[in-house]
Amino acid sequence: MEYEVVIGLEVHAQLLTHSKMFCGCSSDYQGSSPNAVVCPVCMGMPGVLPVINRKAVEHVIRTGLALGCDIANNTKFDRKNYPYPDLMKGYQISQFDMPIASGGSLTVEVDGEQRPIGITRVHLEEDTAKLIHRTEDYGEGYSLMDVNRAGVPLMEIVGEPDIRSAAEARQYLVDLHSVIQYIGVSIANMEEGNFRCDANISIRPIGDTELGSKVEVKNMNSFRSVFRALEFEAKRQVETLEAGGRIVQETRGWVDDSEITVSQRTKEYASDYRYFPEPDLPPLVIQPEWVDSIRESLPELPRQRMARFVSEFGLSEYDAELLTTTKASADYFERAVESGNAEGQDERDLAKSVSNWLLGEMARLLNQTELTIDDVKIAPDQIVELQNLVKAGTLNSNMAKDVFERMFESGGSPEVIAEAEGLVQISDTDAVNAAVAEAIAANPQPVQDYLDGKETAIRFLVGQVMKATRGKANPQIATEMLNDKLEALR
Repeated sequence: MEYEVVIGLEVHAQLLTHSKMFCGCSSDYQGSSPNAVVCPVCMGMPGVLPVINRKAVEHVIRTGLALGCDIANNTKFDRKNYPYPDLMKGYQISQFDMPIASGGSLTVEVDGEQRPIGITRVHLEEDTAKLIHRTEDYGEGYSLMDVNRAGVPLMEIVGEPDIRSAAEARQYLVDLHSVIQYIGVSIANMEEGNFRCDANISIRPIGDTELGSKVEVKNMNSFRSVFRALEFEAKRQVETLEAGGRIVQETRGWVDDSEITVSQRTKEYASDYRYFPEPDLPPLVIQPEWVDSIRESLPELPRQRMARFVSEFGLSEYDAELLTTTKASADYFERAVESGNAEGQDERDLAKSVSNWLLGEMARLLNQTELTIDDVKIAPDQIVELQNLVKAGTLNSNMAKDVFERMFESGGSPEVIAEAEGLVQISDTDAVNAAVAEAIAANPQPVQDYLDGKETAIRFLVGQVMKATRGKANPQIATEMLNDKLEALR
């Protein structure tokens, strides 16, 4: 039997605010000592009253608008009750039936096919504390709780079950991550835990419209792990059904080292939470004027920017998509092109050259060092300076790559680095002429091959000139000189 995979993703993103969701504690808790960034409100002490963080609400509206959602005029907060040890109050302040935003979509492209993935809702809640599980040498286990994270504003984006493969799920996450970063509402770093994803996955025979029993998959901390976890889980469910078993509705955790999912807890009902309106917070009225002002402040979104890079700079869709994956890389690219425009260079030629450097050498070095474009020491205008040295014949392409690597390591002007490292290309005709004469004298057979009509033999001789000059000779000048001297021998 052929099966269809049905996936819906729930994405949590910590929001960029100065303070926590319902108190004045700093939301910047990373790197702090355990339980140092806390107060009676975020610790859930009796008798305390929460106060809504306006900036967090604005960020959710901003996200909803970027995803094409409808923004509610009236919304409220609810108490979500469940007995987890990471909630000191015994409940989480969240939103249930009246979310801030609902009914949007995000279009993803996989293998050349574009598909819209529905957005059910975007709502606001508070993050939980962090549990740290440890085991003593003698096998006894225990848990520690760090409350610093509790109360940090957390946005949840719930997607429709419209995703049909692990590849689509990964692309949806990549695109959503890009949107969130572009609009400036979250750092969205999966490794630091401020961009997290849970997946609901089920399978059904192709042609069926009824959903199968869903399994929730947690503990995925990278785009790669999301893809591999969903690939594994889809295969596991198919094998279970084909062996005559049944799919149990449960929560499973992804074990990255073993590349398997393992059962964490069963969940026989669609919802095992008890919600009721938060009595300590009044209903929230969102004025249309506020929504309009937020809409007007939205920046150019990734797909819009990608389309502009194609039409304005003549880049391929593939290159434009890579450059616009993060706002930082797209901004860097545009600053480099703008610096060249100030010098009157052809914009499209310059854009292609800058794109090649960023997607080639820059991407390679960033991948090797595990840095981001924000960390590099090369200023955008220095990319253009380097390219100008190549165009002027001062550097050949291999020399330019060496200079670029040194710029990446320590920063600095490409011209100064090239001079200091002795990497300037030899274009002086006397110096090249001597190397050409030496190559002809030392290689009689390739010379005779050329004279006998095998014109490709000149490539070998050019290589000998480059070897003699340690790669510094201008290959175009060397080729022209060799051609002239060889023709004179006929």
